[in-house]
Amino acid sequence: MTTATAPTIAYHPRGSARDILSLQVPELLLSGPAGTGKSRALLEKVHLACLRHPGLRALMVRKTRRSLTESGMVTYWTKVVHPADGIVWRSSEQQYQYRNGSILAVGGLDKAQKIMSSEWELVNVQEATELAENDCEAITTRLRNGKNTYQQILGDCNPDAPTHWLKQRAVAGRVLMLESRHEDNPVLFDERGVMTAEGERYLAVLDSLTGVRLARLRYGIWSAAEGTVYEDSWDRARNVVNAFPIPPEWPRYLAIDFGFTHPFVCLWAAQDPDGRLIVYRQIYKTKTLVEDHAREIKRVSRWGTSNGDPLPRAIICDHDAEDRATLEKHLVLMTIPAQKNVSAGIQAVASRLRNAGDGKPRVMIVRDCVVERDRDLLDRKKPTCVEDEPDGYVWDTRQGMRRGEQPVKEEDDGMDALRYLIAHFDLIPSEVRYSNRVY
Repeated sequence: MTTATAPTIAYHPRGSARDILSLQVPELLLSGPAGTGKSRALLEKVHLACLRHPGLRALMVRKTRRSLTESGMVTYWTKVVHPADGIVWRSSEQQYQYRNGSILAVGGLDKAQKIMSSEWELVNVQEATELAENDCEAITTRLRNGKNTYQQILGDCNPDAPTHWLKQRAVAGRVLMLESRHEDNPVLFDERGVMTAEGERYLAVLDSLTGVRLARLRYGIWSAAEGTVYEDSWDRARNVVNAFPIPPEWPRYLAIDFGFTHPFVCLWAAQDPDGRLIVYRQIYKTKTLVEDHAREIKRVSRWGTSNGDPLPRAIICDHDAEDRATLEKHLVLMTIPAQKNVSAGIQAVASRLRNAGDGKPRVMIVRDCVVERDRDLLDRKKPTCVEDEPDGYVWDTRQGMRRGEQPVKEEDDGMDALRYLIAHFDLIPSEVRYSNRVY
């Protein structure tokens, strides 16, 4: 007869990552710059609770289920669990099963039916700033399984704007927010506080950032950029929506901003019967040839198949003649040049971002609709989709330029493509619009 031995815990947390292990407050938030080990720290706490308390029910959640696959689930499986723990992934139940009957389920709030119909002891919210406050409060109603000595919702996040509901919730004392530092991460700093080789490499990446991304991701400051172009109109909670079935009869359009070193951006948009535009798919990718982008556009669009997109009525492109010709050749479709009046286009975008008379904006972006995250951009902490850009999209006030004249031409490729799309409807007279045709 063999005797089971307890798994060896090789994790040695520091600072706030260590402090959270003993905290039992109902709502706990670990905030800090990129790369401090926040996600792992919270998952280590959840994992330890699952090991210690038989039958415990824990949940790892993010705003969308898709985003968990390449973030929290990778951290959990590659860094937190050990083969000796005997944990098994049950795909049909979407949960990790422990030998003592504990489970760690995974889910997204875009498909919250299972989450909200179950009860939990611990809920780990990844990237908590993505949630709305009512998401958080709905989760707290499910903390009542009773197998643990306490119930807790614990989240991690990079800082956002100081007006964000999470920051305000912390100021009001409704959530305990602890600060996480780079020095807490043993991958970046050794036990003596000396920076490692990986620390030098990683912090150099963060030091290369600018503006609001530098403040938030390098220094952990809850900061808003000064002079944001869409400061009075962009609202992620309003303009970014969960995916929903798009009726096949809704007209489709593509808007493209060419790039190679800078991202190539292609936006797929549908127009609803009220004229509202829904961006439901996007390519946001660097270091790829136009002909390869064309093949990818055709692959994901599946034009001419029973479950594919309708043929786009227009493909609105940046003016580069060579790139347009290449795209037309490989798509076997016509393109049209974008209306590039920057000032008028920005005003048109701002108007659509705001709520209309029916209480809804006239342009929305489907959450997590990028076809594939660009790993190079992700590693360099650059925007990886259109909705990453507005917070850092600011007016250029250098060399005597006045605010409102011209945006800074950095990390604006998605904003340009969105402007081309909206200008096609709101700036170009209807008589010059025409349906696409195959050669």
